[in-house]
Amino acid sequence: MLWGGRFKKELHPRALKYSSSLSIDIELILEDIEGSKAHAQMLAKIKIISQAEEKELLEGLTQVENDWNDGKWKPDPEKFEDIHSAIESRLFELIGETAGKLHTGRSRNDQIAVDLKLWVRKKTETLQELIKNLQLTLVEISSENLETIIPGYTHLQRAQPVSLAFHFMAYVEMLERDLLRLQFLKNSLNQSPLGSGALAGSTLPLDRDFTSSKLGFESPSQNAMDSISDRDFVLDMLNTCVIGMMHLSRLSEELILWSTKEWNFIKFNDEVSTGSSLMPQKKNPDLAELIRGRTGRVYGNYISFASVMKGLPLSYNRDMQEDKEPLFSSAKIYSESLETMKLILCNINIYKNRFNNELSTDSVLATDLADWLVLQGIPFRDAHEVVGNIVKTLEEEGKNFMDLNIDVLKKFSPFFNDEALKYLELTSSLQRKKTKGSPNPKFVKEQIEYWRKKLRH
Repeated sequence: MLWGGRFKKELHPRALKYSSSLSIDIELILEDIEGSKAHAQMLAKIKIISQAEEKELLEGLTQVENDWNDGKWKPDPEKFEDIHSAIESRLFELIGETAGKLHTGRSRNDQIAVDLKLWVRKKTETLQELIKNLQLTLVEISSENLETIIPGYTHLQRAQPVSLAFHFMAYVEMLERDLLRLQFLKNSLNQSPLGSGALAGSTLPLDRDFTSSKLGFESPSQNAMDSISDRDFVLDMLNTCVIGMMHLSRLSEELILWSTKEWNFIKFNDEVSTGSSLMPQKKNPDLAELIRGRTGRVYGNYISFASVMKGLPLSYNRDMQEDKEPLFSSAKIYSESLETMKLILCNINIYKNRFNNELSTDSVLATDLADWLVLQGIPFRDAHEVVGNIVKTLEEEGKNFMDLNIDVLKKFSPFFNDEALKYLELTSSLQRKKTKGSPNPKFVKEQIEYWRKKLRH
């Protein structure tokens, strides 16, 4: 134990088992060694330890790291409270009493805080790369589907025709916001808590600027109490995972719907599908369903830790040990889901002409027809009512937009002429869009080129 001096008896085995976090925070082993090396170098710089002792500590920490990486050493959760005590014990085995000097001027409180910040910083970079890879996959699929017309929906009711490229590029924009959230998080990690001690700094002349620089931070933190009690960055990471998984879940849901017999728009390849143990004909989109399902776990992780933090007085409380399990879980689920979504998208077949005939008979061009009346000088509310009456009448008569001709149109408004019939042509509907950000293939293609350049830079 790192704190046993004032106690007469050792911690009860059941209490140790309940309080030990080693099985979880062993994830921080490399970050803990990194922080410890910087601390040892700083102690030598301010002459608290000798250069020989510094060398011993650094070599010992490197040996611990190598033994871990090579599988020669695995700490026992029944013997240690956490990864910090396990590393220190191993260091004592390797180099003897000098190991006891490593904790000089350091508390587990600032040790934990710096480990977590280092871990989250690395994870943000990993997630950013995975998001960019998924964005690029969507961009490339979009480039092949500029003219693949699909129904756009509001309220899950057919609204207006769009292209699959336009639809997928919406997810590229969503993912970019996920990237921005991660960048904000990364920027917020620029102050080092190392040297804050338990909550009030140290009477030793610790060089916090030195350790801050060594560990890649911009500066030391400005308030030791805040440094120790701060877990905002953990909540920011959990929230980033929540929103990111929500985006992946929405895409999963659409892919699942599109793969049904009712939609019949895409087909999952065998590599990303499973079957039924009972029904021989089944081909199920299980990977997309798992992404959708695991989103709930990520939501729960955020609520779980936010609830832990809401009533804690400053500074450190053992409740905060509960930060790691939801953090590691959410980051793992999110990173694996990003990789899996890319795999799914690279293994689907798209039926590009699926909706062409069907939408030609649908009323999805009703807004286009109303817009044409507006161009003739009709107030939009009047144009809206005229076209609404057309749709209602066609439904009552069991007809569709393909049955419209100029004689029929003039029954609803004298302003109609032959030019209006062009606004009922599905193949040219996307090209008629005038506004940037619309599914006009010209604008979508410009966006594709923009994102290609940006993501490959």
